[in-house]
Amino acid sequence: MLLQRIANRGIRLGTLFERAAALHPANIMILDHDLDIAPQLGRRATIAEIADLVDDYAARLWAAKVRAGDRVVVYKSDGFDITLLSCAISRIGAVPVLFSAKLDGATAAELVRRADRPFLVTDQTKLERELPDETFELVSRVLLTSGTHEAAVDLHGLAGSPRVPTTTMPPEHPALITHTSGTTGIPKLAVHTGRTLQARYRPQASIIKPLIRNRETIALHVSFVHSRLFTALAISLLRGFPVVMLANSAPAQVADLFARLKPGILEAHPNSFMEWEAMADDPREPLSNVTLFSSTFDAIHPRTVHRLLRASKRRAPIFGQLYGQSEVGPAVVRGFTRRRSLDEDGRCVGTPFPGMTQVRVVSRGGNPPSAANPGFIEVRSDGRIVTYLDEQERYDQQVSEGGWWRMGDVGYRTKWGCVHLLDREVDLIEGFGSTLAAEDALFGKLEDLAEVIIIPGPDGRAVPVVCTKDDKPLDLAAWTAACAGLPPMAEPVQWRIGELPQTATTKIKRLELAELVAARSAQK
Repeated sequence: MLLQRIANRGIRLGTLFERAAALHPANIMILDHDLDIAPQLGRRATIAEIADLVDDYAARLWAAKVRAGDRVVVYKSDGFDITLLSCAISRIGAVPVLFSAKLDGATAAELVRRADRPFLVTDQTKLERELPDETFELVSRVLLTSGTHEAAVDLHGLAGSPRVPTTTMPPEHPALITHTSGTTGIPKLAVHTGRTLQARYRPQASIIKPLIRNRETIALHVSFVHSRLFTALAISLLRGFPVVMLANSAPAQVADLFARLKPGILEAHPNSFMEWEAMADDPREPLSNVTLFSSTFDAIHPRTVHRLLRASKRRAPIFGQLYGQSEVGPAVVRGFTRRRSLDEDGRCVGTPFPGMTQVRVVSRGGNPPSAANPGFIEVRSDGRIVTYLDEQERYDQQVSEGGWWRMGDVGYRTKWGCVHLLDREVDLIEGFGSTLAAEDALFGKLEDLAEVIIIPGPDGRAVPVVCTKDDKPLDLAAWTAACAGLPPMAEPVQWRIGELPQTATTKIKRLELAELVAARSAQK
């Protein structure tokens, strides 16, 4: 972690766009949606224009009585203005607390309560249709980005507020609060400092610099409330990369955009890349100029990597996979080339960043961790959050002596040091082996699969929940053939992909899915 600490002054979110504009004033950002806070800006703007917008909204927030050290929850309809508001909040020394637009109102209200009477930036739709009536009692003031409400302050009405000097907080001060995925219940609020965010930026920047030597257009489809987006933006903007910011992952719309813009770098969630496999067959070749595909959050299926790399016409495209967690940032990295075969082990997620992150696997039952006896994966990194807001005891339970953070995953390491991720601790089906490895195998053999999630059924048996492309009926003969050699499973249950419960980063909420499947089965 030494390389994460040297001259670490913090990431300075409040001046990110300003610094980028000073370095590359003509650089541009392209959006696939309009901004609620600035619909007049359109869908193409210079970084200098966006820096001015951030400064403008910092002034409006100051006029609304937000001050340094205040917490400001942002819970509004989805859009890149969530990120821009975060930078504006940071610019006056306040702390942005970001909630996904996918959170239901009751969950958002519970998280607001933990934030201890913060300011709330929202919109009329969220306020009237999702947030409970008690919301006004939980906050200091409600600020609206669109619409009106008699008890709220309209930020549009504060246009023209006098600009205010930038307030730069110490690097050890809270700089950003995000929520965890919530795959196992109510999300936790993860507290990042400027220093921990900069410590996350460095390993990612260290691998991009030698891989991408020239200016490339980067397209980003990452949750607007995830810490990863801020480090990705810092890497891109400070190097002068034109940025395409996506709110919509629908393959048809993304293909139209990429066919015109021909991005050289793509960053997205694993499930988004799975959706985008369809673009590999598009005659307009929207992926032909991609030299680097980048995926974080989870291991990605070999089939997806295989198809996307072969859609690129660049001489030696790379698929970069980062394995990490909201609480610690990226921990290990692995790169794939076109030489990767479909049957290559997709559970190998990579090796730690030298001098920056460390990984160990701890035995679960006294036996050495192995493929047959996976252990607990633990990580050490200066990118680790400093606490869970209002849940210090819960945070302490995941940190062991020496600063090792338990990831909640099980796996093992090979003699070469590669980390193999087999399952989440809570998703283990004893005696089955790795559900994730079985899902990889099924994806590799069944072209029509859009998603497959293996969950424990009410009787303890493994139940595969499958989704097919265009919701076609599952070919049961092909399914039976694909299952040959895999551990025994119950009959597949077919769902529409839109029915699957998802987190802000498009992870499937497996525990919730298991409950939903059991409930449907009981009703039959």
